[in-house]
Amino acid sequence: MKTFIGIDIGSLATKIALIQDGKLIDHRTERSTYDFKRIGHNLFDELLKKNALNKDEVFLMSTGYGRNTIDIADDRVTEITAHAKGTQFFFPDVHSVIDIGGQDSKAILISKKTGNVMDFQMNDKCAAGTGRFLEVMAHALEVPIEEIGDLALNSNKPSAISSTCTVFAESEVISLFARGTSKHDIAAGIHKSIARRVAGMAKRIGVAPLLVFCGGVAKNIAVKKFLEEELGFEIVIPNHPQLTGAIGAALIAQEHNGN
Repeated sequence: MKTFIGIDIGSLATKIALIQDGKLIDHRTERSTYDFKRIGHNLFDELLKKNALNKDEVFLMSTGYGRNTIDIADDRVTEITAHAKGTQFFFPDVHSVIDIGGQDSKAILISKKTGNVMDFQMNDKCAAGTGRFLEVMAHALEVPIEEIGDLALNSNKPSAISSTCTVFAESEVISLFARGTSKHDIAAGIHKSIARRVAGMAKRIGVAPLLVFCGGVAKNIAVKKFLEEELGFEIVIPNHPQLTGAIGAALIAQEHNGN
């Protein structure tokens, strides 16, 4: 039985997933750093060793920001297509997808009849509304990135963050901090700013339930809460929100090889 591996090389994190007979067997995630190729090769080698596999026993499909840097990939697929397929692995009835990654955010519409992508919007020109934006803001607030979502949920009066540019927003945050505004309220304002920007993009293509929120930022509970407020309906998050691209790539490889 052929084994299929999908590798999603994002700007901030590289994710890899091993699929056998349509089931997720193993996975890894690591910071991408500046050396996409080395990280990708290392994760692939680790996965093979852990599962006692040889290269000729697997088919490797790459996707994501750095998909062309992996010279050992057997084929490549766009991240839009991979995320659409990966979210269906967790939620077969998915209608819409919001993916917020390190350097971009995407909204995707999926056909319920075919499971294929019908339309999408992508913000890839600015870091605002992305994981990188959250990292910069967490640094400005001097809080760990893992804690900024919880911090935001403790606010009763979110600050207004008007800047859509990461650099200007950071200055705005520092200015609010200097005026004595609480970290809770600033953090909430940051999350509302992200949600407003991403939801606006998503509404332009007509997202609707069932909407799946994926990507590394989906682990942030405050972004989910404020997105739901902006959209006006509940959204769902898969068990492994960072893995949808890698899983989707592996599943597409399986389909292309007649399995």
